[in-house]
Amino acid sequence: MTDDHYWLRPGMVAAVPLDEPPAVVSIGVGLHGVTSSLDVFRLPELWQLHLYRYAAELTVDGVPHAIRPGHVSLVPPGAVVRYRYRGRSEHLYAHLRLPGADEAGPTEPRPGERRPCGPRAVPVVQDAGAGTPALSELLLRAIAAAPGAPRRADAEVWGALWRVAELAEPTGPGARPHASAAAAIAFVESHLARPLRVPEVARAAGISHNHLIRLFRRETGGTVVAYIRRRRMERARHLLRESTLAIPAIAAAVGMPDLQAFNKACRRELGASPRAIRTGPGPRAGAGAGAGAEAEADAEEAPAYDRPVPR
Repeated sequence: MTDDHYWLRPGMVAAVPLDEPPAVVSIGVGLHGVTSSLDVFRLPELWQLHLYRYAAELTVDGVPHAIRPGHVSLVPPGAVVRYRYRGRSEHLYAHLRLPGADEAGPTEPRPGERRPCGPRAVPVVQDAGAGTPALSELLLRAIAAAPGAPRRADAEVWGALWRVAELAEPTGPGARPHASAAAAIAFVESHLARPLRVPEVARAAGISHNHLIRLFRRETGGTVVAYIRRRRMERARHLLRESTLAIPAIAAAVGMPDLQAFNKACRRELGASPRAIRTGPGPRAGAGAGAGAEAEADAEEAPAYDRPVPR
């Protein structure tokens, strides 16, 4: 039987760490059901990822699952799996190790690093549906890369694992965000280098301004403007610490070409001037005097980088 710490619901939902890339041990096209209609086995130390091209019955640690073409399974180490085939059966597979799978929980980030997302709740068997072609393409690229470029194979399988994790429906805190919130965040992340207004973000997400404000607060606990400001400051802190770019270039790169506004934002959000952040260890992001700025209202009239903070 699988170690309990891998399971959120034994035989049904696993806790899958995805903060670091996997180490693929074996990958390819599996062929079963030719000499026997039944396989029973376990991989004591390896996760099993399968994308199915056939119908069969699968049992994982005593829990039955029906599998069909386009279904995908992700089984943790040590689980006893039992397949009953209906004839010749081919699937794409990867056997892999996941760094962090044996740790009790996510580690604390170092200063300047983003906090790990922690293990994801992933059902053992899911229907990939419309995502099947993309998932298949990732695994086929990994299969082709494995002999000569194993790290490339690891990267392709990592992408496949994230797709599998994102198939799961939201089940509680930490689950994937609402599709419109995710679209808004993706738009913001792609356009941090230019002025952003909340109505523009709402249009990109396909929802109204007011709906975005409510949805964003529900999904992230804060406002759209506060998120934009925080992400700009995280990027600015990184560039100040890790690059030799001139400060005006960094200000422009994070969508704040006004140096006075950039300086004020750094002092408020990061607790120090851009020059001090560059030359010294400095406090962690968010340690500045602007912690109370979450109360800032989302509004249309001004770009997010120069919104006044109500007092």
